[in-house]
Amino acid sequence: MGSKISKLNPADFLKLEPTRENKIKEAPYTALPHEDVYHPNQIAKALHPDVQNLVVNKIDVFSDDVKTYTLVADVDEGTKAVAYFSAGQYLSVRLKIGGVELTRPYSISSSPKMALEGYYQLTIKRVEGGLASEYILDNWVEGTKVSVSAPQGVFTYERLRDAKTIVGIAGGSGITPFRSLAYAIENGDEDCSLILLYGSRTVKDILFLDEFRALEARTDKFKLINVLSADDGGEEQGFITADLIKKYAPEGAYSIFLCGPQAMYEFVDKEIEKLNLRKKFIRHELFGEYRNPEKELDYPQEAVGQKFKLTVIVCGKATEIECDANVTLLNAMEKAGILAPANCRSGECGWCHSRLISGNVYVPKRGDGRRLADLKYGYVHPCMTFPLSDVVIDVPPFKA
Repeated sequence: MGSKISKLNPADFLKLEPTRENKIKEAPYTALPHEDVYHPNQIAKALHPDVQNLVVNKIDVFSDDVKTYTLVADVDEGTKAVAYFSAGQYLSVRLKIGGVELTRPYSISSSPKMALEGYYQLTIKRVEGGLASEYILDNWVEGTKVSVSAPQGVFTYERLRDAKTIVGIAGGSGITPFRSLAYAIENGDEDCSLILLYGSRTVKDILFLDEFRALEARTDKFKLINVLSADDGGEEQGFITADLIKKYAPEGAYSIFLCGPQAMYEFVDKEIEKLNLRKKFIRHELFGEYRNPEKELDYPQEAVGQKFKLTVIVCGKATEIECDANVTLLNAMEKAGILAPANCRSGECGWCHSRLISGNVYVPKRGDGRRLADLKYGYVHPCMTFPLSDVVIDVPPFKA
């Protein structure tokens, strides 16, 4: 076979060109069917819609500062069903607040099975000074129309990477993806076990306590340990330390999944280092806006308190705005009314990646999710990028 191929003359194939062109001309013209008729495309569109138009169907109120919103498909706006998801994923919610258009990611707190039944649940906690959370909690009512992305994110169980037992570490509203995972385990959608260390200040701050206790009674693959810092009503008091993790972790391999506020990561990450786990067994979900870059050891302190000029170029049009050193480029753009692409807001998904034309910037190591190509060709993720000088960036066009 090899000797025959080596004797082929490539020039002979050129002689076929006239025959090929004639065959094409002789063939009757038939328009191809629309791509939506193909079944694989239908599945892909159902799982990864460009946008999902939903409506608030029900609101469960924990307090004025914490509510769970049940969202169903808004058929009138063209969405027939909600897209399926994996436990741990989030929705990027699109908001328009006082003329400012922005997005915020919120973990889906309901189970994947509930998506098949036609709805999602988002549990939202008020963040002091948080523009989006305050707006939602004060304005969303039953019947409110909501526009969201397809389910996104990789804070999910993967049997080829993760151990069969997950030690979950949650703080505050970082409990939401673990609620989804716990239900997925009970329903048989995920084949793993979850030991959940949940850090709260007091018993009153614990979310879904009755639900979790009922789940524990129904399955031996889920266990909740409440760790309280301000009273003694939980199973443990104080903070989540390496010793506490070892106390409840199984013998052998286990994965650690963390979701909570930035302050929790700053403490717990140092404790996890003491456990000497393989890197693949430690998973983070950055929860909320990254704040206070000046706390990082490698942050240049001479930039603290400074303001810089940020020039944003979209489709060749340049807009000059101001950006504080402790504010992300994305946040500055949104506050100035410049619509920019964004989903995760934690440096991970790359949806907002923009070309850095000039200027010096700071990107926290813990949130630098840029790919090698981004680093090589000078791209940044504005959601996790802080100015250290006047900056010029080229941002992809985006329509909400």
